[in-house]
Amino acid sequence: MNIDHTSSVPLHAQVEQLLRELIKEERYIQGEPLPKEVDLSKLLGVARNTIRQATNKLVYENAIVRKKGVGTFVVPNSLSTKLDNWSSFTAEMTQMGVQLKTYRMEASFVKADVELSKVLNIKEDKEVLELTRLRGDEDGPFVLFYSYFHPRVGLTGKEDFSKPLYQILETDYATRAVTSQEEIKAIAADEFLSQELQIPFGAPLLLRIRKVLDPGNRIIEYNLCYYRSDKFTYTIDIHRNQ
Repeated sequence: MNIDHTSSVPLHAQVEQLLRELIKEERYIQGEPLPKEVDLSKLLGVARNTIRQATNKLVYENAIVRKKGVGTFVVPNSLSTKLDNWSSFTAEMTQMGVQLKTYRMEASFVKADVELSKVLNIKEDKEVLELTRLRGDEDGPFVLFYSYFHPRVGLTGKEDFSKPLYQILETDYATRAVTSQEEIKAIAADEFLSQELQIPFGAPLLLRIRKVLDPGNRIIEYNLCYYRSDKFTYTIDIHRNQ
């Protein structure tokens, strides 16, 4: 366990990456406390403030938790996404050090039903691109996405959707996503979702309904996301007006 003091990468960033690898170890997942900050400081040859800066970020992401007088522990089975700083799912998970795995990805054109036609403001039975993505980590899938794109965007279904979605839209189709309108609620897994996400029938899920808008407040994407609630949480920052 060491860092490169000659590297151009900031020390706190190196410590953060080291901690991200550390919290994946089975002993810490099982509840053993992480090394103390003072011990890490001595071991790595950096100031304690550098260690604290790195751990603060993981605490903020709900990846670890400090228990006063006891120690610092891994938060079990919890990934977190923030609502105050929206970006693509791939970018969020990459920033958190999660190695995403795609279990299934399909793109096809479907006819808009009554609900979809209202959301996208298009005629019923108009063909729209449906992108289905079942994603997770090495332990299994934890989220199922259904994305429906407004025809004006021009997606063909032949794009390389292994790349970040909003990067594709902006780079290849001059379509910039700037606003995400979110609705989140709890549901129970039906038979299909229980099979897809490898959970018991009736297990709790988080359903996030997202409308993605361009700078002119025109809808780009209608997105339905089903998250395993034992693997995922949302955190929200609310600032009080002074």
